[in-house]
Amino acid sequence: MKILYWSLIVLMMLYLTTGKKRRHKGTQWWSLAKTGEPSNDLDSPAAHATHIYTSPTLLPLTKKQRRLVTKNPGTIVAIAKGARMAVDECQYQFKDRRWNCPIQELGHGKNLFGKIIEKGCRETAFIYAITSAAVAHSVARACADGSIYTCTCNYNLRQPNGVDWEWGGCSDNANFGKKFSRKFVDVAEKGRDFRYMMNLHNNEAGRRHVKREMERECKCHGMSGSCTIKTCWMRLPLFRQVGNILKDRFDGASRVLPGNEGSNDSEGNNNGGRRGKKKLRLEPADPNHKRPDKRDLVYFEESPNFCDKDDSIGFLGTSGRECNATSIGIDGCDLMCCGRGYKSETYTVRERCSCTFHWCCEVKCKVCTRTKIRHTCY
Repeated sequence: MKILYWSLIVLMMLYLTTGKKRRHKGTQWWSLAKTGEPSNDLDSPAAHATHIYTSPTLLPLTKKQRRLVTKNPGTIVAIAKGARMAVDECQYQFKDRRWNCPIQELGHGKNLFGKIIEKGCRETAFIYAITSAAVAHSVARACADGSIYTCTCNYNLRQPNGVDWEWGGCSDNANFGKKFSRKFVDVAEKGRDFRYMMNLHNNEAGRRHVKREMERECKCHGMSGSCTIKTCWMRLPLFRQVGNILKDRFDGASRVLPGNEGSNDSEGNNNGGRRGKKKLRLEPADPNHKRPDKRDLVYFEESPNFCDKDDSIGFLGTSGRECNATSIGIDGCDLMCCGRGYKSETYTVRERCSCTFHWCCEVKCKVCTRTKIRHTCY
């Protein structure tokens, strides 16, 4: 009986371990952020020359993702660019926070963002939202640039012309980018549990902010630049703008719990006698709060304090981090160093200074030596 008992325990542990690996396998495409721009042909010599493709165990795409990019030549380059955009934006938005969006060295079974994605906290929500948004943004822009063979500019955004302008030009194809991101990113989520619902919700939230922030851009026409008429099209926002919005959503993220199963049919109809599909609902943890809408970020687990080294999430803590001794915000030494104190040291730098413009066309500068102070956490 003891042998049978321990055999069942081992089998259960193997099941849970492989399930965890399966869950995160679809997010291995994030590692494309650390590669160059690979060829869209995943079997080409150029692709195999990239280190991420050298081992079958490190292939960053699932079979469904591989089929999708093969059907849409050019998208793998846009995805790699999107992955780099997502990492850069995440690190920019959190550069003054205790958790500064660190990325890991790639290796067997490792995820680019580390073990933090195994948590259901705010930081995980932001990672899923920013990566999904980056794919939608990059693919939409690549369509307008003519880099993807299965999409073009979006000519369906035209509305009635204005008084002094008319529709024309090449609008970014946000619709194709959003649909492609949904097919490519969401396929990574397996199962129908609460974490699955949370990740899908945050993926969609990221994509929605990309399309929502599109703006009209115009070009003047006329004799000698008189701008007698303007041609206008719809342009994606700078990705920094999307990052700023998602950071605000991060600060106001909603903590949720799994609600009762409900029908997909919001009107309560039975679809002609057929029962509607059941799904988990995201309910606010505080019943006094409103339910999160489709643009909100959601989480279900409180974040670690990120003060000290935490092997469970692979975070090194804030020891050695630079801080601002004059700030009372999160970047200030009191909060960044978690009350441990900090040390200050002076260092010298050589910088260009007293620059003047000389006609035509040269800028001349002096070289100045300056003393600065660096504060780092104990």
